[in-house]
Amino acid sequence: MSEPATTADPSPSRVRAHADGSVGHLTLDRPEAINALDLAMIHEIDAALDRWERDPDIQVVLLDGAGERGFCAGGDVRGLHAQIVAGRADETATFFRAEYALNARLAEFPRPIVAIADGITMGGGIGLAGHAAVRVVTERSKLAMPETRIGFTPDVGGSWLLARAPGRTGEYLALTGATMDAADAIYAGFADHLVPSERLGDLHDALVTRADPHTPTELVLLFDETAPASALEAARPWIDDAFSAATVAEIIDRLRERPEADARATADTLSALAPAGLAVTLAAVRSARGLPGLRAALAQEYGLVMWFATSQPDLVEGIRAQLIDKDRSPVWNPPTLAELPSDIGAQALAYRPDVALWS
Repeated sequence: MSEPATTADPSPSRVRAHADGSVGHLTLDRPEAINALDLAMIHEIDAALDRWERDPDIQVVLLDGAGERGFCAGGDVRGLHAQIVAGRADETATFFRAEYALNARLAEFPRPIVAIADGITMGGGIGLAGHAAVRVVTERSKLAMPETRIGFTPDVGGSWLLARAPGRTGEYLALTGATMDAADAIYAGFADHLVPSERLGDLHDALVTRADPHTPTELVLLFDETAPASALEAARPWIDDAFSAATVAEIIDRLRERPEADARATADTLSALAPAGLAVTLAAVRSARGLPGLRAALAQEYGLVMWFATSQPDLVEGIRAQLIDKDRSPVWNPPTLAELPSDIGAQALAYRPDVALWS
């Protein structure tokens, strides 16, 4: 992960921040990587929020991403792989502490934050947009927490959102990494409003020229369209039945017994993913249901992240297979659910990093 740019650093900024009337406008500006976050970008966002928190003229913060492909595809996973392989756990901890502190700050910011999750919004992108006061999606939006696909677990406060999704859709989305469209994201509690992409410029203009600086939600509603029916909601019967089972193995068994083709396909998906990542993710989402707030969920996730980074080989293997060698043939350790320790979820949740998140 790169360090924050200084005045002597020739590298260009990857976050555009400017005041537009009473609106502080933050744009992630790394479109060639679908605005994937690195440490320097996190620091740039923080610096802009520092300025605007002290500026009484800034009444709303607008957060969006450059380019046509998406708001933010996540974090710098290749950089994470390099850190773990090189044994630089301190750098890994530094990145996640900075990212999670930013996630909490966005949720707690004293001015309303309007986040535009247009296009691909996954992983770290959910950590930015998912905790904003007003969360907008478009017909192009594709939201997901796909961490189990690389042998990992949802983080950036994703477990907090997943734990509060209707029925057992949180377990379903967490374990499968399934992609949500706008209707699904609104239904699952990851977004609030659907605004057509062609109206986003009008929404920005309305925020800048509004008469009442304290009602960004009312302004968004001027452009809001009713979302179509959610496929995720329609799938609730088989999702709730299967994903209420006590273990991942039992979830897969129930899915295979269902008559729905989608349920059986989901069983195949889960059977190919890292057993350890699945078991820990199931434990994490269910544990998050009993936590008092987002900060507690982030602290739990931080412990899990460092457990994966220092004690479990599947994260490195998953990144290798998906993003580095791209052979899509990961070798998980252990390779089957039957070989997992029965208490692996509890072990991971009990892990305490050397440096606490909120130290």
